[in-house]
Amino acid sequence: MIWRFVVRRAAMLAVTALVAGLALHGALFLSPGDPASLLIGGGKPPSPELLAEIHRQYHLDDPFLESYWRWLSGMLQGDAGQSLTYKDSVTHLIADRIGNTLFLVAYAAVLIIVPGVLLGTLAALRGGWAGTLVTVVTTSLMAVPTFVMSVLLIWWLSVRMGWFPAYGAGEGFGGRIEHLTLPALALAASWLAYVAQVTRSAVRAELGAEHVQTARSRGVPERVVVRKHVLRNASGPIFSVSGVAVAGLIAGCAIVEQAFGVNGIGALLIQSAAKQDFAVVQALALIAVVVFVAVNTLVDVVTAALDHRVPLGGDA
Repeated sequence: MIWRFVVRRAAMLAVTALVAGLALHGALFLSPGDPASLLIGGGKPPSPELLAEIHRQYHLDDPFLESYWRWLSGMLQGDAGQSLTYKDSVTHLIADRIGNTLFLVAYAAVLIIVPGVLLGTLAALRGGWAGTLVTVVTTSLMAVPTFVMSVLLIWWLSVRMGWFPAYGAGEGFGGRIEHLTLPALALAASWLAYVAQVTRSAVRAELGAEHVQTARSRGVPERVVVRKHVLRNASGPIFSVSGVAVAGLIAGCAIVEQAFGVNGIGALLIQSAAKQDFAVVQALALIAVVVFVAVNTLVDVVTAALDHRVPLGGDA
């Protein structure tokens, strides 16, 4: 039953969040360096009194379990703590930046799913030179790392052609579309290729299926065969890989946001990690884990609904 699967995965999500939070807190607790020294900055060594006051104010000297419980109980109440670097609440910092990241991820998701499915379907149905061209292009895109694609797009479409801005997130819907086109392309490129390859394989497998051959032998028009028998049955694996791609965007957005100067939570994570801003890093890393597991749960449920041959969670 779907509801049993959802309840089971919700419990797994809660356990995963607890374990991930404990692991993140432990890793940051054991990391070298003193966040208080980085907070003060400057060339002159800080006085012991000032360091002690910062440690007391931000609970930097608390025992591991005590500091972990303080952080966990705060997270459960919607309070992720205070940022050492920005002197602001972590919740407020995330709220100010998450809109840019969500817009970027949604934009990249559209660029992945729509062209990926169309190119993969075209390659499977047409074959010949069209299939070869799609395969070569998508394979090439899969081989290019995200940061390299970012540099190439900035050099080509921004510096040389001047078509798009290379920095910032823009204002309003139109401004965001203009500013986030290059970041979304850089973020989507390799995943688009992956979705196209899986779509091509899924559609080709269905084209050779017995029920498709039976429909053709009965004189069913080819467009009806493709729509009702091929694409419908291939939708399961296509949606599954598309969902994995969207979940993977969460991890990749940090590199892209940093490269294009997008003020999102991905760039915030990189900047906070460099400055040992533990509260921000913990909160953002935990959010990434929770979102990734939640998206994959949703993908499993929808995939099983689209294709009843797919069991839920390994159920027979």
